[in-house]
Amino acid sequence: MPVLIVAFLAAAVLVLHRLIPNAIGNLGSLVEAFLPWLGLAVPALLALAALRRSLIGVAAVLLPLTAWLALFGGHLLPRDTPAPDLIAVQHNVSDENPDPAATARALLEAHPDLVALEEVLPAAEPAYAAVLDAELPFHTMWGTVALWSRFPLAEAAPVDIRPHDLGTDWNRGLRAVARTPSGDLAVYVAHLPSVRVGAAGLTSDRRDESARRLGALVAADPVARLLVLGDLNTTVDDRGLLPISRGLTAPPADFALTWPASAPVARIDQVLARSMTVTRLRALPRTASDHRPLAAEVRFATPSR
Repeated sequence: MPVLIVAFLAAAVLVLHRLIPNAIGNLGSLVEAFLPWLGLAVPALLALAALRRSLIGVAAVLLPLTAWLALFGGHLLPRDTPAPDLIAVQHNVSDENPDPAATARALLEAHPDLVALEEVLPAAEPAYAAVLDAELPFHTMWGTVALWSRFPLAEAAPVDIRPHDLGTDWNRGLRAVARTPSGDLAVYVAHLPSVRVGAAGLTSDRRDESARRLGALVAADPVARLLVLGDLNTTVDDRGLLPISRGLTAPPADFALTWPASAPVARIDQVLARSMTVTRLRALPRTASDHRPLAAEVRFATPSR
C-alpha cells in the first residue's frame, strides 16, 4: 500500500506540478526547479515493491514512470539536428575565476558566434577580451555582464532589471543588436538574482521581480529575432521564468545541466529564442567557474513579427 500511495503522489506531482501553490515557501517553484529528479522515485519504488514481492506495487510504479517519460523521455532519445545557423555560448564565469584567459579559450572551442558572460569583474575584462576578441571582434559590457559577437553590435545599452530594493550600482542586464548576414538579432544578456533555500522554503522574490522586468522588455522589443542568454538562477520548468519564456520558443529536449559545475543537478543557465529555434543544448566541459558553460545551436526561422 505505501508503494501505491507514493507512486500515485509522484505521478500526480509530475503531471500537476503547476497546481502546487507558491503561497507557502514557494513550494511550487522549488519542486519545478528539480522536477526531472522525481524520476528517481521509480527505481526506489520498484526496489521496494520487489522487496515486498508486491505485483500491485510493481504495476503502480508504471504511473510515475509513464508520467516521467511523457515529460522527459525525449531527453534520452538520440536525434539528428540540422546544421546550426548560429552557435551561442552562455557562461557565468564566476567573479572568483582565477584564470579568465583559460576560461575564454575553453569557450572558443565550441566555435561560437556569440558568447554571453556573467560575473565579469572590470579587472578581468581585459583577460577575456585578449582571447575572445581574436575570434569575436565585437563586444560590449555593462556592469558585470558582457557579450562578445562575430557580428557587428549596435544599440548596446544596459537594461534595468533591478529588483526595487537594490541600488543603481546593481547592473546585471544588457541588450545589443547583432547585425547578422540574415538580419538583425536582438540579444539580451542577464544575470537574475540568486535564490536561497532554507527552512522556510524557497526565497525567490528578487529573482521573480527581475524576471518580470526582463520579460516585459523582451515582450516589447521591436526586433523580431531575439535571444535571451543568461544565468537565470532557475530551470525552464520553474513558473518563475514564465514572464520571460512566455512567447519564446520552447527549448529542445536536452538536459544540459550546468550547476553546480562539480556535479550538475540543474540547468539554471539558459538560451531562449524568439522567431528562431534552439535545436540543441549541451553543457561544455568544466572551467574554473562554479557553473559549466552552455552551448546552444540555433536555427533561423521566418520572423513572425
